[in-house]
Amino acid sequence: MGIIYATSCFSKSLPHDLFANLKNWSVGGNLNTYSNMMSEGMSIAIDRLKEEAEKIGADAIYGFRVATPSVSAGAAEIIAYGTAVKYVRED
Repeated sequence: MGIIYATSCFSKSLPHDLFANLKNWSVGGNLNTYSNMMSEGMSIAIDRLKEEAEKIGADAIYGFRVATPSVSAGAAEIIAYGTAVKYVRED
């Protein structure tokens, strides 16, 4: 049926961004603020991709991929894409 895609773009507030950078420079470790931001963005991008597939009557998405290009410091874009397919039953 063709290629479909969906995006989500997120940023955190300045205080969250400053705290994450301070933690990164001082002690390192997991940056929960950014991990949560990416998880939320991923869920939204996948939900939007499913909606796009449903709009065109697709049964599945083949070759599903996710990309996370850098938009700016403290922000992230998540792009979900794949090929929408329709099952054809041969009798």
